[in-house]
Amino acid sequence: MEKMKALIIDDEEIVLDSVRRILEEDDFKVDTCLSGLEGMRQAIQKTYDIVLTDLRMPDVGGMRVLRDIKRAKPGLPVVMITGFGSIKTAVQAIKLGAAEYIQKPFSPEELSAAVKTALQIAAMRPPEEQGIIHKTEVLRVLQRASSDPLLVSNMLCYGADALDEFNLTGPEKLAILTGDIHWIEQYVGPLSSVQRKWLEQRLSAEIW
Repeated sequence: MEKMKALIIDDEEIVLDSVRRILEEDDFKVDTCLSGLEGMRQAIQKTYDIVLTDLRMPDVGGMRVLRDIKRAKPGLPVVMITGFGSIKTAVQAIKLGAAEYIQKPFSPEELSAAVKTALQIAAMRPPEEQGIIHKTEVLRVLQRASSDPLLVSNMLCYGADALDEFNLTGPEKLAILTGDIHWIEQYVGPLSSVQRKWLEQRLSAEIW
């Protein structure tokens, strides 16, 4: 039987070595990557059964890695690796498409359990539509964000939870929260300067 393949993305060698060792003991074939951007490309170009990515990396953060992997391969499970200070963001990642998260430091048993859970979820849950379905609603959020400081503050503090009043899919929320101007304009057409305002703020503030 062919081994399952896992990709680990983290900017710390010690984390890569630890996760690789645990997964190899669980009979996975493992690739590792120190760069968020390169890991994202590798996940899209090659074939994997699961991806594990750190949330905080110097070049590209884990939320963008999650976003771009899920667009290219909606059914590929992604596990977020997080430090104590990023647990809130990891929980948000679950709401936005991640299958599971694991907090550092973790035991081999905790990591194995998280990977098993993520694979089970991916097997049972149909992939979410990755295009923009609610065009009008996306534009409404952007229009409001340009003039509603409370909504902006809530999105910064609470992420996806701040968008519960809007009829949006996970990928639509993730595009807004990560400031993905190009992708949104691909589906809804050119945005006005007012509508772009929040997205440009997100691009200039690397919170995710």
